[in-house]
Amino acid sequence: MESITRKTLLAFSLLFALLATNSFINIIHHVHGHGEDSSSSGGHYNINDQMRKIQAFKTSLLQRNTVPAPAPAPLIAAPAPAPAAPLAPPPPITASMNPHVYKVSSSYGADPTGKTDSTEAIERAITDAFIKLNGNGFLINGIVNLGGVEIYLEGGYYLISRPLKLPAARANFMIHGGTLIASNNFPMDGYLLDLSENTKNGGSYNFEFVTLRNLLLDSNYRGGGILLVNALRTSIDNCYITHFVTNGIFVQGGHETYIRTSFLGQHITAGGDSRERNFSGTAINLAGNDNAVTDVVIFSAAIGILVSGAANIISGVHCYNKATSFGGTGIYLKLPGLTQTRIVNSYLDYTGIVAEDPVQLEISSCFFLGDAYVLLKSINGVINGVNIVDNMFSGTNKGIEIVQLDQNNGPFKEIDQVVIHQNNVNGMKLKSTVARGTIQGNGTFWTLDFNPILVFPNFIKFVQYTFSSNSATSFPNHVLRNVSNNKVLIESDVPVQASVFASVDQGKVI
Repeated sequence: MESITRKTLLAFSLLFALLATNSFINIIHHVHGHGEDSSSSGGHYNINDQMRKIQAFKTSLLQRNTVPAPAPAPLIAAPAPAPAAPLAPPPPITASMNPHVYKVSSSYGADPTGKTDSTEAIERAITDAFIKLNGNGFLINGIVNLGGVEIYLEGGYYLISRPLKLPAARANFMIHGGTLIASNNFPMDGYLLDLSENTKNGGSYNFEFVTLRNLLLDSNYRGGGILLVNALRTSIDNCYITHFVTNGIFVQGGHETYIRTSFLGQHITAGGDSRERNFSGTAINLAGNDNAVTDVVIFSAAIGILVSGAANIISGVHCYNKATSFGGTGIYLKLPGLTQTRIVNSYLDYTGIVAEDPVQLEISSCFFLGDAYVLLKSINGVINGVNIVDNMFSGTNKGIEIVQLDQNNGPFKEIDQVVIHQNNVNGMKLKSTVARGTIQGNGTFWTLDFNPILVFPNFIKFVQYTFSSNSATSFPNHVLRNVSNNKVLIESDVPVQASVFASVDQGKVI
């Protein structure tokens, strides 16, 4: 079709050109011939013959280029699609479709308003999830793998009158998503969530891979929040635990319990509480090894974190529980001779740190506010491998020392590898195990007193000094005579005008 159209257009173009030529020839013929036939003259142009040839040529072109195109083939209609079969309705959602989620309210009748006691209903859910459910294989020491079973509190408030005890030798389960409140007859020594049952197979651990998440636990001033005994690899995540009188969280034995992004306080307050002098209880009690407390706020308790296990780490914790001036402690390290604890990037807010006979203790990159300080307490007189470095202390200009000693049980006698240095101090008294000083005078004795700076009394391990004499007539001999009572005594053999510079270190021999 496209080639025919192009030929037709070309033909019409030639036709218009010829018509124009024909008109021109007619005009010439009219002018020169005056209407007379000029074919009789042999030497003249025969205009009539030429006109006939042109007309014949035009006719042939029109005939060749106006041949009708063949009719297109008729279109064959596509068959109509068959009607779609109607969609089957989705199957109804039943409990059997999600067998490992036990909903305490909708499935077991617990009261999500907190008006009536829900203990028995939640216990039935625990029985179905932990005893009737067949696990799939075992984890450590024959602890049954429950496959990720969940006790789901469905965002409700549940009143309970006795501890919710979880059967032992179970692993891979979660309790989450709601609030548990102790009733007025809840036992004073109980815990809302009690994971303390011992295994029957004599294993070292009772639970493994436990997750307690998104819970608010209100002990109603009757007992504690969570008790975890001999558990392995446990997460307590995004929990709010309040109104406890014993422990908010008590981790006993086991190891690798991670407590993170949680909030704990005996009284719900945001500081400046008139009841602060009477705060009691311990927010977190770590009586086990290899645990971690990270990004946690402790806003009221007598002791924020009590650590009596080794190899624990505390990071990003804000303690503003009972102030030190009222007898409170932010973090108490109670494992004399085997501390092995790291406290980093934390905020001790008017409440400090106490460490008994610390051995391998790191306190660094922390902020101490309101005259909060570090107290090193002698039990057997041992302190070894302690770093208190790169912290900030801010006080009220009362002369409070940033690091203090409690030697009521006897002095520290074994002191080694202790570095208290490079701390930033404002409004408090700087204490360190490293000090430098200079003195000028004319005589034979130069004494530098480092007691205002050094932490330990009468204890210098290393001294380095420089003696610079201004005398132009003599070259005196000089010697380090004494370092007792944290004083450095330099003596020369002749009187001379001189300057003496000395640096001392209590922690280690460089």
